[in-house]
Amino acid sequence: MDDRQRPVIRVIRAAEWREMKALRLLSLQDPVAHLAFAETYENAAGKPDSFWQERTEGAAEGGTAVRQFVAELPGAGGWVGTVAVLLETPGEADFLGVPIERRQAQVVGVFVKPEYRGTGLIGELFEAAAAWAWESGAEQVRLYVHERNERALGAYRRLGFRPSGLKVQEGDDFEWELVLPKE
Repeated sequence: MDDRQRPVIRVIRAAEWREMKALRLLSLQDPVAHLAFAETYENAAGKPDSFWQERTEGAAEGGTAVRQFVAELPGAGGWVGTVAVLLETPGEADFLGVPIERRQAQVVGVFVKPEYRGTGLIGELFEAAAAWAWESGAEQVRLYVHERNERALGAYRRLGFRPSGLKVQEGDDFEWELVLPKE
């Protein structure tokens, strides 16, 4: 991909809820969405605009607990990738019920359009996400990945994430926790 086609990595803006909704719905149609996301396309598509507006506003620049980054093509090219980061505080539990033991960040909602996979774009998105996490006082960045999501497992390992040893069962399947320690 030449520099003219290189997406710009930035934080979403509160008014961009339609774009965020469209990219999320696209991500939920990916062939491995059932392994990667905790919601279905049908569930997400049925949510009212107010849900998407609140979600986008909460993850936009200026938010203190959540940030969503997008990869945007210059001009009117649109969004081609995204990653969200949730700051977690000790004493709470995450969405799987796992106790949080340190100030950390959890990466969720990772998606890159198929035609941009393998270009290094996921690394750029994660670099922005981790930078915000470190600036926000996180001691580590973590994520969960389904045991059968080999594409994601490979990408996260290439980015420096390592298994923490925590394995969470969901039905008959497992989610592995991978961590990226602060350097």
